[in-house]
Amino acid sequence: MFTINCSGRLLSLHQPVVMGIINTTPDSFYGNSRIATIDAAVTQAGKMLSAGAAILDLGGQSTRPGLPQVNAEEEADRVVPVIEAIHRAFPDAIISADTYYAHVAREAVKAGAAMINDISGGLLDEAMLLTAGALQVPYICMHMKGSPENMQQLASYEDVTSEVIDYFIERTEACRLAGINDVIIDPGYGFAKTYAHNFRLLQQLPLFSVLQRPVLVGISRKSTIYRTLGISAEEALNGTTVLNTIALMGGAHILRVHDVKQAREAITLVQAVQQS
Repeated sequence: MFTINCSGRLLSLHQPVVMGIINTTPDSFYGNSRIATIDAAVTQAGKMLSAGAAILDLGGQSTRPGLPQVNAEEEADRVVPVIEAIHRAFPDAIISADTYYAHVAREAVKAGAAMINDISGGLLDEAMLLTAGALQVPYICMHMKGSPENMQQLASYEDVTSEVIDYFIERTEACRLAGINDVIIDPGYGFAKTYAHNFRLLQQLPLFSVLQRPVLVGISRKSTIYRTLGISAEEALNGTTVLNTIALMGGAHILRVHDVKQAREAITLVQAVQQS
């Protein structure tokens, strides 16, 4: 059982919660997640909150494999005004800033974000961990090798689960030394992983309990699902629900998803089974 402090608001994770994805990018892999205007983002935020999202995750650049990186200034220009508008419209909502830049993290928290979601675990910007510690917000630490531009060339492991757990042992200690109190771990499905690695990490998700940290699973509509099934990302909702259910049975605390209502339903049904 975990409770995290989001800028003075306590979020209980004794039951799994849903994080809704809102992308202020023109090139995210799932077209329906791309939000073109601030008004559209605020509308989408309202829909996700009404559907049961506990967290909204705002990102200003796509991290799908092979894309060049967007610099911190451009990313901040894309995402900070949207965070500010959503925070103004829904002041009680918990907003996460999906960024690996310390500059963007600082500006996002000023605008109303109360959590940082860093795909690099602090390895792409050496100032990130100290910044997160100074901001005193929860920090999502994900596993990835390299950068989105080259990560799939680095998808090689002798034992993917043990190597990812070893990474988190080192990274969570680095987070502690940087003054970060609430660390959430994300195995990084699709980031420097083959489909076999992703399935193995899902199968062995209960082993991550050794870290004694909340676990986030973000596999929504990813290629592991749609290419395995021979369909498109737009058709991958059912497959997403299947893998989210497996993740919940394996102990996931947060589901990061494009489709909030269906994830909430999966949580309700898995809890009904577990409590019966």
